[in-house]
Amino acid sequence: MGVDSYTRRTLKRSELTQNARHYINGRWETGVTTGLSENPSDTRETVAEYARADRSQTELAIRAAADAAPHWSHTTPQRRADVLDQIGSEILARREELGLLMAREEGKTLPEAVGEAARAGHIFKFFAGEALRGGGGETLASLRPGVQVDVTREPLGVVGLITPWNFPLAIPAWKIAPALAHGNTVVFKPAELVPACGWALAEIISRAALPAGSFNLVMGSGREVGQTLVDSPLVDGISFTGSVETGELILQAAARRHAKVQLEMGGKNPLVVLADADLDRAVDCAVQGAYFSTGQRCTASSRLIVEAPVHDAFVVRLRHRLAALKIGHALERGTDIGPVVDRVQLARNLAAIAAASEEGAEHVWGGEPLQRATQGHFMSPALFLARPEQRVARDEIFGPVACVLRADDYEHALDLANDTPFGLCAGICTTSLSRATHFKRHARVGMTMVNLPTAGVDYHVPFGGRKASSYGPREQGRHAAEFYTTVKTGYVLA
Repeated sequence: MGVDSYTRRTLKRSELTQNARHYINGRWETGVTTGLSENPSDTRETVAEYARADRSQTELAIRAAADAAPHWSHTTPQRRADVLDQIGSEILARREELGLLMAREEGKTLPEAVGEAARAGHIFKFFAGEALRGGGGETLASLRPGVQVDVTREPLGVVGLITPWNFPLAIPAWKIAPALAHGNTVVFKPAELVPACGWALAEIISRAALPAGSFNLVMGSGREVGQTLVDSPLVDGISFTGSVETGELILQAAARRHAKVQLEMGGKNPLVVLADADLDRAVDCAVQGAYFSTGQRCTASSRLIVEAPVHDAFVVRLRHRLAALKIGHALERGTDIGPVVDRVQLARNLAAIAAASEEGAEHVWGGEPLQRATQGHFMSPALFLARPEQRVARDEIFGPVACVLRADDYEHALDLANDTPFGLCAGICTTSLSRATHFKRHARVGMTMVNLPTAGVDYHVPFGGRKASSYGPREQGRHAAEFYTTVKTGYVLA
């Protein structure tokens, strides 16, 4: 395996199995049971032995957060800013180590993983600034003489944060940082596939002089930990990123007790390629958007909608690019695509590929399980030519699988782009300013990209979609205050 000397030295320092415990009310706690996470690049390697909580232990964490809420919500903006800045600084200082852990546990290539760790650090730094700027308020004149109206924002209270496995540092960061910045207390549940990453982030947060109970880490299943967070009357809001099916169940359960909900769910994102596009640029956008991070991104461009005059040339160039990609161990130098996260997801990907062929989609490239020097969940990136009604063009697969749809013209391409129950992100490759402007206005999504991959967003601007992709206020940037605060209107007789 071609691992460079720096990575080899760092691996020596961190290759021992992590012992990940809960963090509840300022103390590290063992679990009711334990679980194991494995390296998807080499399933013989155990990355972490982690504590698993039941309902009663989760309730202890919720109670700790509720007890801490009055104190943390009234701390000064400077104190909150200092805490978040300290967390961000340590993450950035340790980004190589954290990236290595992520590459081992989630399967991202090492450069991608280190980049994500750095992003997590910058998110905390950004929200340190937001703590000082505040959530925004205003003073207005009343309609009645001599009366002043103040509109202020206050912390929501206790928030339960349920995060996925595909971005095990960045997504927790963009939930935890604004929650703390706006004066909320937190119970954080990471995905069970990446407990070591969740624990590593919690371990850094634990040293940031937060009052006991302000931040809590509880690991375990969605049935136990997640459901307890959703059902608890002490939890004022739930922010969830994951599947549509689970998100809908959370929404229904939270609505019954009037809890605030923020959901980020699936995507079946289109990348439109018009006849006037720079084809090399368009292929690059397709490869990066559809296949990097092993396609395990809600923003992945899994529907490539190509205008008829350049359809065949685009497919040929894309096929050649896919054939040149290196699929292998996440720590191996030069790897373009690492493993699928686990055997269950690999089986789903292969089943979806088989179904695509059975439905008549034309197989262009890839989609086979691969053998490498280590026992990992490797597969080649898959490409199909499909029709809009076929499942490969409609269902989110969440793997390195994409299909090309032929469009007669721009209007047809726009119709195909919008013909999906999802609405997270949409991209277009074109040299026409008028087409790009029209597409940005008429694509029924939350985010648009012009001559860029659909995957890859900044942390200081809002993130989210429409239709089945998202529900509730946007994440990230200044718009995060919409979820993590509640508005109060006050009247004063001057």
